[in-house]
Amino acid sequence: MGFFSDIKEDVVGFVRDPTDEQKALLAAAVVMAVADRALWWVDFPFVVRTTAAVGVGFMGLFVASYLITGQFVPPDGNADRDESEEYVDEMDP
Repeated sequence: MGFFSDIKEDVVGFVRDPTDEQKALLAAAVVMAVADRALWWVDFPFVVRTTAAVGVGFMGLFVASYLITGQFVPPDGNADRDESEEYVDEMDP
């Protein structure tokens, strides 16, 4: 039951105290859904409408990320260098 208890903990954590990433992803999903419904009334093919909605969702993700964190993306570069102590990429080997 470890899998389901982990999912339960994640959902409860999202509802009670969401992280900045979760807030930005939720905003992007809402923007994507609104854009898809807005494009429903335009006579576009299904693939064009959903692709446009995903693009609008990405734009919403970047705007929400900027409004929440105050910066667009983390800086590029190698985390081993001591140029910036502000950000360390934990996925960088």
